Amino acid sequence: MPFIITDPCIETKDTACVDVCPVDCIHPRKDEPEFAQVTMLYIHPEECIDCGACVPACPVAAIYESIDATPSSQTDLIEANAIYRNGDAALMAQAEAIVQAHVAAHPELIAIPAAERQAAHASH
Repeated sequence: MPFIITDPCIETKDTACVDVCPVDCIHPRKDEPEFAQVTMLYIHPEECIDCGACVPACPVAAIYESIDATPSSQTDLIEANAIYRNGDAALMAQAEAIVQAHVAAHPELIAIPAAERQAAHASH
């Protein structure tokens, strides 16, 4: 699995990463009806071409280049990215349930402003 979007994206949903993605693998986009319903954005692992354009575009440093690079406090979100499929209500609900469990399990991280959250991961 290529890139992983993590919790700095929660409630941020900045779409700069979507704008630079050459294959539109980050969902949901602002023009998709699911955008308002989800807590964060997700990278479709089968659509991603591993170009890395999204990483520097993300203003809150929420995107990691691999499973191994993802901080241990964020590993539950790997599964959310892996299963999310835009337009599939059941899989979207499963991914969102994982995100909500992550939020509940890490209130100390979620309380940190999104732009500062990546640095906080190093200490958790």
